Amino acid sequence: MGDIHGAFEQLSDLLERVGLTDGSGAWTAGSRATFVQTGDFTDRGSGVQQVMDLLMSLEERASAAGGRAYVLLGNHEAMNLLGETRDVTPEIFATFADAESERRREDAWRRYERHGKARAARLRSGAPSTLGRDEWMAAHPPGFLEYRTAMSPSGRYGRWLRERPAVLQLGETIFLHGGIHPQMAPDKIEDLNKQVQREIRQFDEYVRHMTSRGLILPFFTLQEVVEAARAELQALAASADREPLPADLDQRHLDVLQGVVRIAAWALVNPNGPLWFRGFGTWTSAEGAPQVAQLLEKYHARRFVVGHTVLSSMRIQPRFERQVYLIDTGMLSTHYKGGRPSALEISGDRITAIYDDGRNVLAGTDGLAESASGR
Repeated sequence: MGDIHGAFEQLSDLLERVGLTDGSGAWTAGSRATFVQTGDFTDRGSGVQQVMDLLMSLEERASAAGGRAYVLLGNHEAMNLLGETRDVTPEIFATFADAESERRREDAWRRYERHGKARAARLRSGAPSTLGRDEWMAAHPPGFLEYRTAMSPSGRYGRWLRERPAVLQLGETIFLHGGIHPQMAPDKIEDLNKQVQREIRQFDEYVRHMTSRGLILPFFTLQEVVEAARAELQALAASADREPLPADLDQRHLDVLQGVVRIAAWALVNPNGPLWFRGFGTWTSAEGAPQVAQLLEKYHARRFVVGHTVLSSMRIQPRFERQVYLIDTGMLSTHYKGGRPSALEISGDRITAIYDDGRNVLAGTDGLAESASGR
């Protein structure tokens, strides 16, 4: 299954329709089935917390029954782990709020205000811009702080997300969210997972370091973290000719600051990285066919299954002689006009698209050609 984006009811209905769960969300497929979700279950839709709870439960229940359930990272999960919350709506934040949220917001505002004044005094040449109280409160609605805590390295969902892979190869099929750019294709599929995990750990360490030095607060967004690192580097460069460098300045500190401002090149956020690359959906047939074939040969696989790129047809789309299957059909129909829940079933050589209004065989044991609706 592809992108969910908080569409809890649609996901629940779809899981039951394909025979993986019952009405209560309990795993009913026993040891017969493997479930793979290719990322982007966070952001946009208000049911994000329910979706994550369900996916976490499916992993455990499938394993206990002898089946398997795998949940992969998408670009939106990566964004949240880095503190990029531009697609987290107030409605999503609100589902994380509790009776203490207003008190926490007031405390956080006061910390933010004190921090901004202290940073301005220290930098001299100017600190990152700070918001007024009303503007800050609007940018940090009820549940914002709790959401960020839940997504942190020690948070319930943050711990879980940090253990999820970005790519999965099962037999002859490779599953991931975006795609693999030929120029960023490692020797082994597992190397992509290692790179993504390494970058997440690196970012978490950068945040810990900058927090301990008083440069940022724990709830700062990615933009605020980058701005703070850039301002610190500029201040250090400006003061280098006027006075000795601060006593607490060391090479590690410089490495962190320089690493933060270069984060745009990381696989986690790079448009050509495995969570973001759209070439599998946007390449022409002539452009993509040889590159896809080379990638599959390199990884000893037969097909890719990816989400991320929503097509106007809102149907699962096989491409490049059924070597790529695009499975994001805009499940969150309140955001994607005409979107629908869907699943791709792989049973031996038979591959079927499943919708709420029926099934569409895309490939079969007899080499069945792509159906008209799947061309």
